[in-house]
Amino acid sequence: MLKRPRSSWVLRRHGSRVVEWLPHDVVEMILERLPVESLLRSRSVSKKWKSTIDSRRFKERQLMCRRSSRGPDVLCVYLTYHGDDGLDTDAQRIEIGSSIASTIRFPTPPRLYCHGSCDGLLCFYYVYEPNVSVVVNPVTRWHQSFPLSSFQHLLIDKLKKGELGYGIAQLGFGKDKVRGTYKPVWLYNSSPFGLDNATTCEVFDFSTNAWRYVVPASPFQIPGNHKPVYLDGSLYWFTHCEETKLLSFDLHTETFQVICKAPFAHKCDTLQLTMCILDNRLCVSQKNWPNQVIWSFDSCGGSKTWKKMCSIDLTKTFSWFGETNWPLLPIAVLDKNKLLLQGHDYVNTLVIHDLHTKSYDLLFKPTKCLAAVYYFQSLLSVLPH
Repeated sequence: MLKRPRSSWVLRRHGSRVVEWLPHDVVEMILERLPVESLLRSRSVSKKWKSTIDSRRFKERQLMCRRSSRGPDVLCVYLTYHGDDGLDTDAQRIEIGSSIASTIRFPTPPRLYCHGSCDGLLCFYYVYEPNVSVVVNPVTRWHQSFPLSSFQHLLIDKLKKGELGYGIAQLGFGKDKVRGTYKPVWLYNSSPFGLDNATTCEVFDFSTNAWRYVVPASPFQIPGNHKPVYLDGSLYWFTHCEETKLLSFDLHTETFQVICKAPFAHKCDTLQLTMCILDNRLCVSQKNWPNQVIWSFDSCGGSKTWKKMCSIDLTKTFSWFGETNWPLLPIAVLDKNKLLLQGHDYVNTLVIHDLHTKSYDLLFKPTKCLAAVYYFQSLLSVLPH
């Protein structure tokens, strides 16, 4: 039996002849394992290849293959202009096992960003500025803008009146796994705007290009300084009450549910907490100098228990971050045992914490403000094909 040639070797040596001597379902299996950049070039091989690669079914299978074959990559997105010289002195591409940490910039630098990525899509937005928000696929350069919500208009009106508030809310972005649709979501406390109920929720519909209200919204107020995180069809927030709880929003049913209390629930300072997704698990990180503990949430079998994932010794990161008022931001687990951490300061230093050896190493210290997000290459967009 002939050994199946590697996909990159087949395409390099045989090009379009692959179509002639391999069944198309085998060709699809080979294509699914290629990087997205190679797939974009492969669209020109034949009409059949182009039709295959452009199909929604293939794009979803490619993403599944990417997720199962390797860990996430990390994109460091610049949030400021680079000046007039056009030189990118901070350009980086660092290999960490099978993962790659790289910098990226857009023609118009984004101001704020949603936590992580969803199916290879990033969401950037503005709060106090009359600019549209945008969902971007960084590798294909596809992008889709969407208009301001009622919440953003209320904030802009407050700014014009000199009533600027801090920590009101941050945008969430995720996917309805049943319908396959993507949704930006605002959940914000109603009282600053004289609105009824504890919170107000707005969801954007790309099919109608319009925002709509979700009723009822959460019965608990939220701490506005936290980014909601997305995992497996739901967005998550902390609640702002005496005992901190985890609040979920199912993006299919569009209903809110309090999941459980956190292990640090009693009278916890939410400024010392941060939520994140690590190794496809919902995690919460709590700073209590000189340590920062990361807890992993386990909901298998309905148990809903918290397990201690690791503890960060902040005295060993002091030379990079100092004794800040904020916890470090866990970004991703790379190469199975390397936790990437980002500072909360303006120039966000990136540090690798080896979970096995308990060591710490500087990965990258930029000279300009950037945001680090975990990321899987994909061909997807928010609009179905």
